[in-house]
Amino acid sequence: MKTLKIAFAAALISVANQVMAGGLLTNTNQNVAFLRNPARDAAIGIDGVYSNPAGVIFLGEGTYISLNLQSAKQTRTVLTGFPLFVNNVNHLGETTREFKGKADAPIIPSLQAAYNKGKWSLQFGFAITGGGGKCEFDNGLGSFEQVVAGVTTYKDAVNGLYGTLGALGIPGMANHAMGSKYNYDSYMRGRQYYYGFTLGAAYKLTDNLSVYGGLRMLYGTANYYGYVKNISVEHIKDGASSMVSATEHFGELTSQLLQYAGMMEGMGNAQAAEGLKQAAAQTRTLSVATQDIELNCDQTGWGVAPIIGVDYKTGRLNLAAKYEFKTRMRLKNKSANSASAKGISLLDKYADGNKVAEDTPALLTVGAQYELTPSLRVMAGWHHYFDADTEQFTKNMLGDSNEYLFGAEYDICKRVQVSAGMQRTAYDMKDKGMNDISFNVSSYSYGLGIGVQVSEKVKINAAWFQTLYDDYDMTSGTAPAVTTNSFTRSNRVIGLGVDLKL
Repeated sequence: MKTLKIAFAAALISVANQVMAGGLLTNTNQNVAFLRNPARDAAIGIDGVYSNPAGVIFLGEGTYISLNLQSAKQTRTVLTGFPLFVNNVNHLGETTREFKGKADAPIIPSLQAAYNKGKWSLQFGFAITGGGGKCEFDNGLGSFEQVVAGVTTYKDAVNGLYGTLGALGIPGMANHAMGSKYNYDSYMRGRQYYYGFTLGAAYKLTDNLSVYGGLRMLYGTANYYGYVKNISVEHIKDGASSMVSATEHFGELTSQLLQYAGMMEGMGNAQAAEGLKQAAAQTRTLSVATQDIELNCDQTGWGVAPIIGVDYKTGRLNLAAKYEFKTRMRLKNKSANSASAKGISLLDKYADGNKVAEDTPALLTVGAQYELTPSLRVMAGWHHYFDADTEQFTKNMLGDSNEYLFGAEYDICKRVQVSAGMQRTAYDMKDKGMNDISFNVSSYSYGLGIGVQVSEKVKINAAWFQTLYDDYDMTSGTAPAVTTNSFTRSNRVIGLGVDLKL
């Protein structure tokens, strides 16, 4: 029974660490040009400071700046089935519940800048490379409720204790009983921002070939807050049912057991007294396990990693590649945990002052762009994330992730340009790495947009980007406590940006 309290706390703090993007979900939408057409890995543009830094030198001499604002709305949805959910007093008879987290990132800024002179291109970039907003689960998660619902499995044992007290001649005890119903309040919120600052330089080796080297510093800040409160169970007295505090319910029974254990000792019945004391120890554990839990944790940390790139341009064809090394991240905790979380060994990792590993995976990108006509360009790309090599994940939970990108860009006239593209993100997730606390599902993303050259030095970009996620279904546990989960997400982004040549 001690596992009840531990499970509550472990679930709260574990989901906190995975609520927002980061780790696996590296943000690649660092410019509105990506929203218009995600296949930008071999494109020549100021957005290449992120997507193709070696190719930026081919823009020609000058100072280039790109300012971008994006707005994103996301959801995380888990459909959880569990037999004991039928006893939730607010959802009686329902074995399946939907738990949805809503994430809003109303403003996601980014900046790319380059100064090209001769054979050199000096570049700077700023973007939110992970997270970018707040995600809230107003009703907690299915894993929270499963633990709460599990309290009712002690009904028969508790009623056996009431029967024992009644058999010992304790007045009124035979008229008490514990029912099957339960209720609780739960909430989870996560807010995470990874700020990325990139500084590097490209060098043109020949008229067709350039190389790039740079560094990216990541600064991560996050806050996670959640609770499981007001756990109540059904208490029946003289045939009348009511919902009462589980902590008080089990606490009062503990007091009664100890009280009558003393009476049995006074009557010389040591065997009965010892049995009542042992039962009281069990009900006391249940009383402690069902206390309110409220956790609040702030995290900050930083890391630095190199980036290298190459671009080869010949005729109508442009080829490019980039490699971002793994960023080692250790986030330091500043935790204000309630007294209910103290003394739980599973929370040591998140104790105040401790550091939590949350590496950003290494990334290899390869791309190609071909001009079918002077006005029409097609492009393709491939991204490989070395997820399995990061600290927070292990190879028995997932393999590396891959993305496949395709797109096209067309100049309607000298001033107006339209583009569109798609991206397939394929995770190699295993069941061991999938639960409502942390899950990722493969997806298809589509983007389209327009660019307007309002003057020789100013270009406006606007775009819309939508992600359609797969469903990942899994079954765990053994009868009768079989759990079913269906995981999915949603994501929609709009963006507006301006490119300047000074």
